[in-house]
Amino acid sequence: MTRATLAALVLALAAASCSPPAKPEPLPAVAPPPHPPTVVSAPRGPDQCGAQALQYLIGKPKTEIPVPVDVDNRRVACTTCPITEEFVPKRLNIFFDQSSGLVTEVRCG
Repeated sequence: MTRATLAALVLALAAASCSPPAKPEPLPAVAPPPHPPTVVSAPRGPDQCGAQALQYLIGKPKTEIPVPVDVDNRRVACTTCPITEEFVPKRLNIFFDQSSGLVTEVRCG
């Protein structure tokens, strides 16, 4: 490379670095979906554990949970407590909020 070519290259790079940066293209507007997505939960099947009869407990203190006749098929736990994840259709689960002591959910499983 000759000195003249090198000098021309340096001047071209210097001139290019002084030009203002190109403005980015604005992103196209995205319309929201016409309807919120539908969440389909897995069917739970029939009420094999008697959860329907105890739905009145939701929002009440955990102290109002009646003493069970069949203790083997009932679980009372806080919503943040660790529990086993296996699904047992005949087991009644009663969950309560640990900070407030209020029942939040009654379901089979």
